[in-house]
Amino acid sequence: MKGNGVKVAVVLFNLGGPDGPAAVRPFLANLFRDPAIIDLPAVARIPLAKLIARRREKAAQANYDLMGGASPLLPETQAQADALEARLKARRPDVEARVFIAMRYWKPFAAETARAVAAFAPDEIVLLPLYPQYSTTTTASSLKDWRAAYKGPGRSRAVCCYPTAGGLVEAHAQAIRRTWERAGAPKGLRLLFSAHGLPQKVVDAGDPYQAQVEATAGRIAARLPELSDWRVCYQSRVGPLKWLAPSTDEEVRRAGAEGRGVLVAPIAFVSEHVETLVELDHEYARTAHEVGCRPYLRAPTPTVSEPFIEDLAEAALGALGRTDRTRPYGPWLCPVGLGKCGCHLEERP
Repeated sequence: MKGNGVKVAVVLFNLGGPDGPAAVRPFLANLFRDPAIIDLPAVARIPLAKLIARRREKAAQANYDLMGGASPLLPETQAQADALEARLKARRPDVEARVFIAMRYWKPFAAETARAVAAFAPDEIVLLPLYPQYSTTTTASSLKDWRAAYKGPGRSRAVCCYPTAGGLVEAHAQAIRRTWERAGAPKGLRLLFSAHGLPQKVVDAGDPYQAQVEATAGRIAARLPELSDWRVCYQSRVGPLKWLAPSTDEEVRRAGAEGRGVLVAPIAFVSEHVETLVELDHEYARTAHEVGCRPYLRAPTPTVSEPFIEDLAEAALGALGRTDRTRPYGPWLCPVGLGKCGCHLEERP
């Protein structure tokens, strides 16, 4: 695509997180009132969301207290946006590119960001979720929220997923290898690729998340022959429904029973937040200590690593010349049968 003064807005999507103690309950209420999270009519879903938020507020606040009282997700995402904008300007100085952030459940909400993007008056808009693996509960929800909010100018193109993109894979592989080497390259270590879980019924209905998580893990593991004992597991289970298995907690306990240590890699997260800094670093670390799983190591998320930011830049620039509205980035197409992914639910202009 030629530049010639073309204005491009890249919108990064993420879940968001409370920016202080007073935001914890409304953040939780926003999360649970999303029909992609609780599939009930609004008349039942909204009161239930408020009830859940009230009951979970105290425990959630205790978790955020461990991180200084607020989620670090927005500052982490802003750092990624700044790095991406700088990379886009370096690669395409003929294009006026600006990167925006739209969070799903806390500020800046899509409506606020939509106003800022409209004021920028872009010719092209690239919608770029910071969820590498597509799910109806994350990517689809964020894109739906944005499309309802944005009324301004510009032709929009969305990147639905990038589970096997080379830069993402390399960023994870580098982080895992560095963590292992800094610990003295211990022998007999089990590599656990930990992803946020989903209810099994969501996946059974055609959500491609599990298949994409497993594809990401396979690509990363192929670059780490020194850590050949690896497994995919899932964290953050809530409620009585059957969730994806095995759980990360179960795998830590299994490794302890077998006299093994683990290196946990948060495979579905690209930024540090409560699931990594509290659940992995505190809760599962405590479990590991209790069951004799030593060492217990945790690799950092990609955040602003060069290979990952390069992937985001390539995904954004590649979307500019597309004729279809929603496509994956990188060498991936969901298998037939996983019809809930954007690469199958493609919207033509």
